[in-house]
Parts: sequence; structure tokens; C-alpha cells
Amino acid sequence: MKRALVYIVSVAFLLSALSFAADKPATDTTKVDPAKTHVVKPAKMNATGKVIEISDSSIKIERTVKGNAETMEFVLDKPTENVAVNDSVKIAYIEKDGQLLASRVVKATPKKKK
Repeated sequence: MKRALVYIVSVAFLLSALSFAADKPATDTTKVDPAKTHVVKPAKMNATGKVIEISDSSIKIERTVKGNAETMEFVLDKPTENVAVNDSVKIAYIEKDGQLLASRVVKATPKKKK
């Protein structure tokens, strides 16, 4: 008789433990850090060449790369000063929306030979 009572109590205990486990949703013990967003900066590039055309909103230069002449047109943020046609210039630019956006236009100075 005692044995039957022990079996009934142990079965009741197991069933109640299962029902309590089923009631609680599984908790996620591992905390996941929010995804870090990396802002991708566009690469800054340089071009050196001779000015063909210049206006307040754009500048066009011709440069020589491995013996081939190449014409490049840049959109200007602000009008350049002291730059005229046939000047040698160095332009720092980025590519944005399929256009070349000039961030800095500087006259190129010839290197002195020693």
C-alpha cells in the first residue's frame, strides 16, 4: 500500500513538473548585441591633368594614363578660384551617384629637379 502511494505521488510530481515547464516560454539566455552599422565611406581618389573646360558647376580635364589620353569631367561643389584653361591641376574626388564629385581642386606645381 505504501508503495502504491509513493508511485502515485511521484507520478503526480512528474506530471506537475512537466506542466510547469510547458507553461513557461523558453527564455533566451544569450544576449545578442544589436548589429553594428558600418558607414561605408566612398574612396577618395586623385586625378592630375590639364584643364580643358571650366565653369562654376563643372570642370573637365585631360590626363595621360600609360600613354593614353583620357578626358574626365567632374562636378564641383563650389566654384574654383585661380584656375584657368590649360592649367595643370590636381583634383581630389569621389564617385557619387555615377558622377565624379570634386572635393578639392588645386593647381599642380612642377617638381623642382635637383
